[in-house]
Formats: sequence, C-alpha cells, structure tokens
Amino acid sequence: MTGAEDGPPLRRGLLGRSGSLAAGLIGLLIGGSAVALWAKTGNAPAPAERAATEKIVHDYLLANPELIPAAMQRLQDRETAKAIGARRAAYETPFGSAWAGAEDGDVVLVEFFDYACGYCRKSNADVERLLREDKRLKVVWREFPVLGENSVLAAEASLAAAQQGKFAAYFERQFALGRPDARTVAEAQRAAGVRPTPTSQVARSEIERNYSLASAIQASGTPTFVVGDRVLHGAVGYDALKAAVTDARAAG
Repeated sequence: MTGAEDGPPLRRGLLGRSGSLAAGLIGLLIGGSAVALWAKTGNAPAPAERAATEKIVHDYLLANPELIPAAMQRLQDRETAKAIGARRAAYETPFGSAWAGAEDGDVVLVEFFDYACGYCRKSNADVERLLREDKRLKVVWREFPVLGENSVLAAEASLAAAQQGKFAAYFERQFALGRPDARTVAEAQRAAGVRPTPTSQVARSEIERNYSLASAIQASGTPTFVVGDRVLHGAVGYDALKAAVTDARAAG
C-alpha cells in the first residue's frame, strides 16, 4: 500500500481511531458478557455482582490477549460493512466512463487509485485478469490522488477523459508513461484523444467526494478495493481479489 503520510494532511490519520476502537471493544466485551450472564437469571445485578462479573471478564481478556485482535477485526469489519451499506450507490456508481466489465454486474469491485502509485500499477494486471475471466463482474475506478500535486493533475485529466468517454485509453496510457507530471499528463491526453479542458468544479467535487468515501472506510493509501461489504487495503493480489468477489457473490 502507498505511504499515506505523503498525502494531503486532510487524508492523514484516518486509522488513528485504533486506540479508541480497542478501548471500546474491551468495554463492549466486558459489558456484553456481563449482560449475557445476567440474562440467564432475569434479575438485574447488584453493584457488587456487576463489578465481580466485569472483573472476571477483564481478567480473562488479560490472560488471553490473543482473543482481542480477532475480536477487533470482527468489530472493524462490522463497522466497515455499515459504512459501505449506507453509501453503496456512491461507491459503486462510476464517474462517466470510469468503469469496465458487465454494466449490470452482480458484483462490483471498486478501486481507489492514484496514478503515481506503483502498487496500483502492479494491481492493474490482477484487475484485468478478473475482468477477462469473470463476465459478471463490474469494476469501477475512483480517483484518489494522495501522492502530491501531480497526482491531482493526473486525476483531473482522468476525470475529463471519463466525461468524454475515453477513460480506459487515458488510464492505460498514463500508467504506461510512469509517474505523472505535466508532460506525461499532456502526452496521455493526446494519445487518448482527450480534449484538454480547464479544471472544472465537477472534477474538484468528485475528488473531494472520493476523499470522503475513502475516509468512511479508513482508506489512507492506494490501492484500496471495496468488494461487497469488504475493504482490501494495498496490492493484495489476484487470489485475494478473486476470493472477495466470490464471497460477495455468495452473500448475494
């Protein structure tokens, strides 16, 4: 995954909630376990009983700390699924022609990417393979320029290409030219037949919206994939992406 620390300050620290998440999880486990015990009797606990039960659970967790990471991951996955579900259409609806595959695919794979990201370039082959093999899959690309001004420049040109129905050609050429700058962006536009246009408010709004969507799922780098209710961070490879697609399809 790319180093999110290189991105704009607005996007940094998206994973900084892990400490509070851990604290909340421990509290949830203690409280939930206590409630389960008390529910068996149907009686409200006395303060002393509550304190004793909480201490038992607390001590058990301290004695078995290996349970906490797995529980934290389950809680995080649950919260992520809620965040995706609340704005699924926003994640899965492409901007212009920034999509490929089946128009009405039964599974949508969303990729947040940056043209300056080497890991995104590496992942392109995995996504292309999935598209070749899975005719029911739809892929949507979301501009997520977090690696500096040239990333933003390329993203704005890419959005113009998407508006003109030439996203795929621009996408392929820009990645082939290496890290973006003013020269390579102009070359990619020429090669793709994209009419250069002044940066529009529509493009700025789309990028800001993508920052917001990424923040909701704690994406701090690229590539970040959204498949069904899952988020995969980094260049996870073909097998992991295919498994996520299979799981999303099975979940309906």
